[in-house]
Parts: sequence; structure tokens; C-alpha cells
Amino acid sequence: MTTELDAVLGAVGPRLRALRAQRNLTLTEVSAASGVSVSTLSRLEAGRRRPNLELLLPIAKLYGVPLDDLVGAPPTGDPRIHLRPIEHRGITAIPLTRRPGGVQAFKMVLAGDARGADPDPQVHEGYEWLYILNGSLRLVLGENDFVLGPGEAAEFDTHTPHWFASADGRTVEFISLFGKQGERMHVRARPQRADRAGTTSSASL
Repeated sequence: MTTELDAVLGAVGPRLRALRAQRNLTLTEVSAASGVSVSTLSRLEAGRRRPNLELLLPIAKLYGVPLDDLVGAPPTGDPRIHLRPIEHRGITAIPLTRRPGGVQAFKMVLAGDARGADPDPQVHEGYEWLYILNGSLRLVLGENDFVLGPGEAAEFDTHTPHWFASADGRTVEFISLFGKQGERMHVRARPQRADRAGTTSSASL
């Protein structure tokens, strides 16, 4: 697995160099537009710096390509229909499902400077679940103000005024499940655990 991952990451540098050459940009110009230092860009292209999400996101945005293209990720979903990231105002949404109707799943990557610091709660039809993978997410839900970390989740009716952003100015990754109004997830199985008396009970999710 490590060798396979190293091979994938090792191919990122040549792709970055080729994209820059195609656009006739210098390292200085890319640095000015992306906020990534010239020295870091140079090391990335030469394979001397391990790429990560915080570095690749602004570069992918500048070049106008999805992250999948930078890392050479295989297409997801039906091989005839590639699910491509959707970018809007610092938020990258990667569809994980494509079936019509029902609950829709997305992996969301939220740039640290997206959406600003002043909450602007919105309402709309639907029901949403969030599960944090990396980073800290600030979620304003009605009169409540939460900070969610990795492994934490929230669910809410989207008729409730809501807003979210990075809690600390760093990139946040989370899974978003969105369903139509009144639609809820159905848990069919729950893990069993023994209580202190030695009896078995159902663990609440």
C-alpha cells in the first residue's frame, strides 16, 4: 500500500510542471496567484515535497482542474459516467452517488478562508447529515453555535437556519448526506455491547 501511494504521489510533480508549462506561467506567477511559496512549488514539481490537500487545493483552483486530475485518481462510480468535483466559492463537493432521488452523498472540502467569519444562516427544503473527517467545522444551527471535530456528526432539518465554515481558518473535510424533506436515515443494525452487569444491550448511534 505504501509503495502504491508513493507512486501516486510521485506522479503529482510532473503533472504540476506540465500544467504550468501548458499555461506559460512562471513559478513566481503561480505563487502570486495561489498563495503557495515559490520554494514549495519548486519542491512539489521536483518531487521533493509531499503534496497535501492544503497545497493542492489552491493550485487545482488556479489551473481549473479537479483534484482527481492532479493525483491521477481513478474515476468513481459508473465507468461511463465520471463523478467530477463541483467547486463554488471555496467549497469543493465531490459526488459519491448519482442515483436520482433518495439520499445524496458528497465529500465536501471547505477551504479555510471560504464563507468568511460572519454567519449568514440560510434555510431550504431538505434534511442534512454531516460527518467530519478532518479539521474543525463551525456550525451555526438556529440559536446554537457548535464546533465539530473529526469523528463528530450533526443532523438537522434544513428549515432550521444554518451556516457553516472552518472554525480555525484551516481546510475542513466532511461527508454530507442530503435528503428530501421528511426523509431520514434508517439504521438496520446496531453493534451489541455488554453493560457493567454483563448483560447485552444495543448501542445507541
